[in-house]
Amino acid sequence: MTAKIGVLVMSYGTPESMDGVEEYYTDIRHGNPPSPEQLKELKDRYEAIVGGVFPLRENTDRQVEALQETLNRGRSPEEPQYVCYQGLKHARPFIEDGVEAMAKDGIKHAVGVVLAPHYSVMSVGIYIKRAKKKAEECGIELEAVESYHLHPQLIEVLSRRVAVKLDAFEETGAVRGDVKVLFSAHSLPERILAMGDPYRDQLLETSQAIADKTGVKNWQFTWQSAGRTSEPWLGPDILDTMKELSEAQVKYVLSAPIGFVSDHLEVLYDLDIEAQALAADLDMRLMRIESLNSDPGYMDVLSDVVRKKAGELKVSRA
Repeated sequence: MTAKIGVLVMSYGTPESMDGVEEYYTDIRHGNPPSPEQLKELKDRYEAIVGGVFPLRENTDRQVEALQETLNRGRSPEEPQYVCYQGLKHARPFIEDGVEAMAKDGIKHAVGVVLAPHYSVMSVGIYIKRAKKKAEECGIELEAVESYHLHPQLIEVLSRRVAVKLDAFEETGAVRGDVKVLFSAHSLPERILAMGDPYRDQLLETSQAIADKTGVKNWQFTWQSAGRTSEPWLGPDILDTMKELSEAQVKYVLSAPIGFVSDHLEVLYDLDIEAQALAADLDMRLMRIESLNSDPGYMDVLSDVVRKKAGELKVSRA
């Protein structure tokens, strides 16, 4: 009998329809519903990008399907079969739902992986904690991938995207070296720095590795999509950075949101609409690298880290 290994593919989640926006953000806000004004603003953002159809959910579904196919491609009869399950932080199926689905299918051994290459105790750490707690309750042995921010193939696929857009700038007549590359990721509260959290350092390491591979010298790291809370968040924000660059007579900017692996709202709205509008006001040319989504190279990265982590499981091959 072929052994089966469950793979819990975790991500932030998104509402399935416009009717689910309020419930989704109530969960994000720890049970506090958004005000009518906040709810309208949120719905307006979704309407602005895709007219009420949410590509993030579709992207995540495709990523889960593609990862399962990649994991089992060329599998020998002696190797375990991988079965992927989805677990979302703020929407159904929740992380706990994904683990329960594994248990119902008789899965006894599993690997958890988050669709985010960089670790923070406030992001990936929370996913893993929830998954392991539920797995223990269900009698499932679960090991989790914490980060993969310097995986050679991840650096390769991201570098390729940067190079393609730099070529596109040159085709418009820009000098390659004049293009400022802005690597970015979702901001987190500043207090993670005092905690010794590796999030910022891992992001800088990924940025440096891509810059080295592409020969980019003109780059810097910035933040985006900070939460609206009373405590300070990591900055500067990309919009503030763009204003500073404009004052320094920078005319060409390439946005490389390496902290995101899908076309999230923070990419499709915060960058493609909000940042682009500012770029127009500043008379600045702004391009963005393509998101990884279900790129085969990214699927190979996930497959590799999942397989390596599965090697730590006590799986019977009988």
